Amino acid sequence: MDQARRDALLTSDVDAAVRLLRAGGLVALPTETVYGLGADAEDPAAVARVYAAKGRPADHPLIVHLADAEAVHDGWAVDVPPYALLLAAACWPGPLTLVLPRGPRAGDHVTGGQGTVGLRVPAHPVAHALLVAFGGGVAAPSANRFGRVSPTDSAHVLDELGDVLEPGRDAVLVGAASDVGVESTIVDCTGPAPRLLRPGAVGVEEIEAVTGLDVEAADTSVRAPGTLAAHYAPSAQVVLADAAADAVADAVASASAPVALLAPADVATPAGVVRLASPTDSAAYARALYAALREADARAVRTVVAIAPGGGALADAVLDRLRRAAVGSAR
Repeated sequence: MDQARRDALLTSDVDAAVRLLRAGGLVALPTETVYGLGADAEDPAAVARVYAAKGRPADHPLIVHLADAEAVHDGWAVDVPPYALLLAAACWPGPLTLVLPRGPRAGDHVTGGQGTVGLRVPAHPVAHALLVAFGGGVAAPSANRFGRVSPTDSAHVLDELGDVLEPGRDAVLVGAASDVGVESTIVDCTGPAPRLLRPGAVGVEEIEAVTGLDVEAADTSVRAPGTLAAHYAPSAQVVLADAAADAVADAVASASAPVALLAPADVATPAGVVRLASPTDSAAYARALYAALREADARAVRTVVAIAPGGGALADAVLDRLRRAAVGSAR
């Protein structure tokens, strides 16, 4: 894609982005998790363009982003359980999506035909400003081709979708890179206790501490974003390995060259291997994850040997994404 087209899609004007949304356009917006590809959640035609741009299955639901927690009761959800309200009060704005019984404003075009809707209030200041100015819900899955690596800055979005977004009709809203770096935690709040559908920065311990309830096993019949076995995959093959030196060496030796390593800083890099990132903790790993996988593809790496971080909710989320990337890249 030429530079003129890239420049024509980029904007830092929130009001201009709002006008595009109201006219049925798509706006890629920064959030603290990843960049989302946004459309007016109540405009079926605009939402259909999101699905088409991503190549996303029509029965795969979208998350609706709202300006504040009070908007949940403005026709987006019904019969909200008390523990969900506790989670919203404690974690919003932030990297948490609540799956709730859908209200009249959440149509089949955003719910994948299910009787539930995923709602989130993002913490990124640019996303918040957009949502306040827009005054409605913005349906926004990650701004990438379906199943591929999620974008964490505006350049990633242009690389992924710049050829299908239309200058003058659509835009990529510029904002600071995503601070969390992996998608939001998704919690099913349709039963008597919370159920974890997708791990993220808000972990099980925090959910249980806020609600006073034990988190139950996920109901696999509930469709939720980013929960397919194969997802978040680069073109390179992702291979998970143990952090032990001999395990890393074995993984590298059996991998298709050229090989890259994505691992915590205390894991040594074998000779002849490209180092993608050296995060010092799970938070840094999460922030670096998707940019590192994109760099692997940019360098034409054939195999990424990945050693997951240990400890905490973000470590669990990173491991989840790496496992799905490994399955997706093997196909």
